[in-house]
Amino acid sequence: MNGFPLCFAACRIWRASWKFRSIYESLIAYPNLLMRFAIFSDLHANLEATEAVLADARERECTHFVCLGDVVGYNANPHECVEIVRKMDCPVVKGNHDEQASLAESSRGFNALAEAAINWTREHLTEEDKEWLRQMRMSRQVRDFTIVHATLDSPDQWAYVFNNLDAAASFTYQHTTVCFFGHTHVPGAFVRDEGVKRVKVDQLMIEESKKYFINVGSVGQPRDGDWRAAYCIYHIDKNVVEQRRIKYDLATTQKKIIQAGLPRLLAERLELGR
Repeated sequence: MNGFPLCFAACRIWRASWKFRSIYESLIAYPNLLMRFAIFSDLHANLEATEAVLADARERECTHFVCLGDVVGYNANPHECVEIVRKMDCPVVKGNHDEQASLAESSRGFNALAEAAINWTREHLTEEDKEWLRQMRMSRQVRDFTIVHATLDSPDQWAYVFNNLDAAASFTYQHTTVCFFGHTHVPGAFVRDEGVKRVKVDQLMIEESKKYFINVGSVGQPRDGDWRAAYCIYHIDKNVVEQRRIKYDLATTQKKIIQAGLPRLLAERLELGR
């Protein structure tokens, strides 16, 4: 009888080690098993929204992170947001505000709000921040999907994709089943099969026979009438793209914008999601 507890404990240890080995072997045999990509865009120096999105992604057990650009611009924490994304050491592509913030002066015509914000942003970035922004690529492939900030046909021209015709131009240059983009601050997806159609993301099942050009929405300045931060999770194991909307401390973000001397309208538009 004295040897029974020892025998029982040994049996439990053996079963646990066998379970661990089975999990390990499954991960080797099926590398997609636990891969979840948190894909986010257009942070626009909104620290509170950025932190809320990343916290949600970690709670959802995302294993990888991807940034589609426009880390800076409009809001009051450009350096802090650059620092967060840079330290994550994740795949990143350049947005138009990243480009302009890294230059000595604007080379493209922004509207008055964007121009005021980008001039303020330059003064609140370090040279190290600006160099990091300059080194970003325009587009790239991550695993078996593509990422770009604006369009694939002319990524450095910062064109907007709002309709099927706009999307069709990028599909011509898309060599992967899925491409994620941002820039418009409006989440949604374009699907090419026999033609091109626009669909909501929500829980979008990816079919290998089709192509998908997916806008993940904006973390820091949504423009679809919903003030909550937007991002997507790509569940590789399930072939599903999930749209997420996250509440954050909006009042603090607005207060920072006003205290920084940025245009008040930039604070007011956030609560409208416009």
